[in-house]
Amino acid sequence: MYEQIERARALIAERATITPRVGLILGSGLGGLADELEESVTLPYAEIPGFHEPKVVGHRGELAIGLLSGQPVAVLRGRFHFYEGYSMAEVTFPVRVLRALGCDTLLVTNAAGGLRPDWQVGDIMRIADHIFAPGMAGHSPLIGPNDDRLGPRFPPMVGAYDNELIPIAHTTAAACGFSLREGVYLMVAGPSFESAAELRAYRAWGADAVGMSTAPEVIVARHAGMRVLGLSLITNLALPDGPPANHAEVLIAGEQAKPRFAALIRGILERM
Repeated sequence: MYEQIERARALIAERATITPRVGLILGSGLGGLADELEESVTLPYAEIPGFHEPKVVGHRGELAIGLLSGQPVAVLRGRFHFYEGYSMAEVTFPVRVLRALGCDTLLVTNAAGGLRPDWQVGDIMRIADHIFAPGMAGHSPLIGPNDDRLGPRFPPMVGAYDNELIPIAHTTAAACGFSLREGVYLMVAGPSFESAAELRAYRAWGADAVGMSTAPEVIVARHAGMRVLGLSLITNLALPDGPPANHAEVLIAGEQAKPRFAALIRGILERM
């Protein structure tokens, strides 16, 4: 994997004029923020060794490098998912490349279902911790031989979400005129939405939001020594007695929340 990462890094570095410090992963419907980059270079995933083209609506499949709020960033416009048939190592390969490019911080976003009946569609949750259900079933991105050049064999996940970035996120949200939710994000494999019994079980586990990404990316980022800030946009309420979820409403909620979400990310970058 190290050699494959290096091939991808070399190709990207050859085209980019900026060395990024912060990596951004933009989830369903949130990729438009990359249009605001200055001095940017954009590469389709299809041109980068080891990357795959997302097949999910709302994920464009491009890497953009440039300046956002004065911060040198590398932006992943969309992700490819475990449920598309890729291994966890493939799903998280772009995070490895972000680290190789120079990113020491990962700001990861996603669209998630809210498990709390007192929450609303459009709320933004800072991920305080996560439950990685596929990892509990043996699907860790760190399975296999460990390359010490990439990180340690047994990286701890307690405190995976960086404490120094928490006040920055909350201060920025307040300046934007709203409050961040705080909660535990639970990742499931998908692609089916959850049953009512599963939703009740997830709440009993202590989860506040559920989605189909993010946790393996965070694990690999921490393995590589990156700081992490995670944000979930609540695009639907995933309640046992509520209406069933559908992907169309996820995209609609993402579109409606785009200005507020973009302002939050820009403000966080300004304060980092």
